Amino acid sequence: MKIVKIAVLACVLMAPLAGTAAAATAYPVKHPKLIANPLYDAGVLPTTTCEEPPLKRNNRQLGRAYINAMLACLETSWEQHLTSANLPYRPVKVRQVDQIPKKYCGSTFTQKDESEAYYCEKTGTLTFEVGKEYLDDPTDLWMLYQAGYMYSYHVQQLVGIADAYDVVKYRNKSEFQEQERRHSLQRDCLTAAFIKSVWPLTGRTGKDWSYFLTLPSGDASGKDRRWGKASSIGYWLKRGFATADPASCNTWTAASAKVA
Repeated sequence: MKIVKIAVLACVLMAPLAGTAAAATAYPVKHPKLIANPLYDAGVLPTTTCEEPPLKRNNRQLGRAYINAMLACLETSWEQHLTSANLPYRPVKVRQVDQIPKKYCGSTFTQKDESEAYYCEKTGTLTFEVGKEYLDDPTDLWMLYQAGYMYSYHVQQLVGIADAYDVVKYRNKSEFQEQERRHSLQRDCLTAAFIKSVWPLTGRTGKDWSYFLTLPSGDASGKDRRWGKASSIGYWLKRGFATADPASCNTWTAASAKVA
């Protein structure tokens, strides 16, 4: 059984809550960097070739090599896309570690899982701890999804979505949680748009994508509201994959029911 999304990504570092900042906008979300970001006008992601390296169960060395190769594919695609649209771009930094340090990116955390992935906004660095959860069944598209989801933090940072999210107002916990879900579900959609831009991968068929959509994602218990319901995650994954266009990933203007 694949570990659910929150077990892998719950500890990704994000900026502190800033819902009452003076520069924030009122609810519902109206910040132009969120609802009308130039990313949505940049067109379809370029069609590029991406080769998946071999993977073996519980082989950390191959797992790390896979993550690095997929991040290189992501860099190629997004660099071309952003620079062609005259949008900001800088390469992401990547670290592979045996264990995430207790102090990272200015914060202290307690280790929860054997596989962790963090994005540090301050340095533009992705740090991966590739462990048992990642490598339990590496034949599906899960690790490609993880690489794409984490890189999407970097995309959001580059185009100003992350900074805008940090200052947007909310009136209560429920509204804040909905904004968190909009932020996260956009990364799901951007990930799927990238996967479509390199599809079909050698040796893959539509069955691989259909199977991936059935894997556990989000928080099935409903206790953690950061990622969205499985149905919401599936909705945005399908949107991104259908078009390969970030314009399909504007979660900020979607109805609340679509980001539940």
